[in-house]
This record gives sequence, structure tokens and C-alpha cells, in this order.
Amino acid sequence: MASPTPDGADTPEARLTAARIALPPAPPVPIGSFTNVRECGSLLYVSGQGPVLQDGSLMRGKVGDTVDAEAARGHAEIVAINILSALRGHCGSLDAVRGVVKLLGLVNAAPDFERHSFVIDGASDLLAAVFGASGVHARSSFGVSSLPNGITVEVEAIFERA
Repeated sequence: MASPTPDGADTPEARLTAARIALPPAPPVPIGSFTNVRECGSLLYVSGQGPVLQDGSLMRGKVGDTVDAEAARGHAEIVAINILSALRGHCGSLDAVRGVVKLLGLVNAAPDFERHSFVIDGASDLLAAVFGASGVHARSSFGVSSLPNGITVEVEAIFERA
């Protein structure tokens, strides 16, 4: 188990509150024939989530062209928040999740863009802040020529149930 933070937050829900991260009341609705979370054994597979704001607006654009890497990193943080919302919706509480196993991050990137890892660090860092030591995970990140609805980033995740 992760060691407590200086403010005493030692569970995912407590860390979320301490970090003043507000999750949407409901996760974004899938845009296709799939579910947000599929549980198999002790693993929780979270389908690819995008940078969808609570009002339903999407963060769109081509990273390295119409969107800079710093803005896209912020979009990846929004994606992590949506992933957490999907997990909470499935499990009832993030405290029912032991930690993060792996992320796969996709960046809608210009052909010469090379900072994919930097962008997806936005999601990785937020998840590590919420799950502590058990939030450090394996990961792949790469650029793609397009993503659904022209979104800037998409991240799928695997978590372990507590």
C-alpha cells in the first residue's frame, strides 16, 4: 500500500479530495458498441477515453500543429479524470481499486511531432497522484494520424481490483 501523503490522504478517494480533483457525476457515454469498463478476474479494463469536458465539449485538434504539447498534456489530465469517473461508476469507489497496471496513450499528432510521452505524462502523473505508489504503471504512448471526433488524445487503461 502507498505511504500516506503529508496531509494524511492514504486512499485513492482521500487523495482525490486532497488534490481537489472533482470527477464528473457520470462518465462520458461510449460513442460505439462497447462499455466503459469490463471486469475480468481481478483486472478492470477501461475503454479508451477522450478529453470530454463535463458540458460534453471535446478537446480537438492535431498536436504539434493546431494544439501545442503543453495544452495536449492538459487534455491528457482530463482523460485521466474521465477514466477515474468510469472506474468509480463501475466500482462505486476508487478505494475498490488497488492500482494502475498499464496505460496505452494515443496522440492525434502531426507527422513530425515527437513528444508523445510528454503529452501522456499528463494522465500518468494524475493517476500516480491519486493511487500513490500503486499508481505507477507500465505504459505505451504513440502518435496516430487521427482519433475519433478529431480529439487530441485517447487513453485506455488496465487497473487491478482491490
